[in-house]
Amino acid sequence: MSDRKFIPLNIAVLTVSDSRDETTDKSGKLLIDRLQEAGHRLQEKQIIPDDVYRIRAAVSHWIGDDATQVVLTTGGTGITGRDGTPEAVKPLFDKEINGFGEMFRVLSYDSVGPSTLQSRAVAGVANGTYVFCLPGSSGACADGWDKLISPQLDFRTRPCNLVELMPRLLDK
Repeated sequence: MSDRKFIPLNIAVLTVSDSRDETTDKSGKLLIDRLQEAGHRLQEKQIIPDDVYRIRAAVSHWIGDDATQVVLTTGGTGITGRDGTPEAVKPLFDKEINGFGEMFRVLSYDSVGPSTLQSRAVAGVANGTYVFCLPGSSGACADGWDKLISPQLDFRTRPCNLVELMPRLLDK
């Protein structure tokens, strides 16, 4: 076990869907349950339709709020005409975390096989805030959180993690 202490983060959750509401949003609920079980704090949660400008506005609000350290989105990462989360969010990135999408698709292969190529999961840093965009399925959210995001948002993870980089994200 690490000699480091856990550092709780403030995390906002955005569900992107034309059809889900608070009673049917399994993926958003899963992410909230997982982040709280890990010891993090839910900053805010929203559900908005698949609309590039509304997605961008919601994420922009959170990355402009110094209290929000991480944004998790679920939904809108597929390849249909209404899927626009990457298009909405990527222009906000100061730096893209390319390895996230690559690793997500590698890990997803075990669950969904070659269908993983349809996922456009992305992550990046925007104004010192980590942003992770996951697919809308609860299985994909569980895999993304459990296997990639949670360990990297835990200061105790060695040899390195994203939390220890936070004080230097805005360095120029």
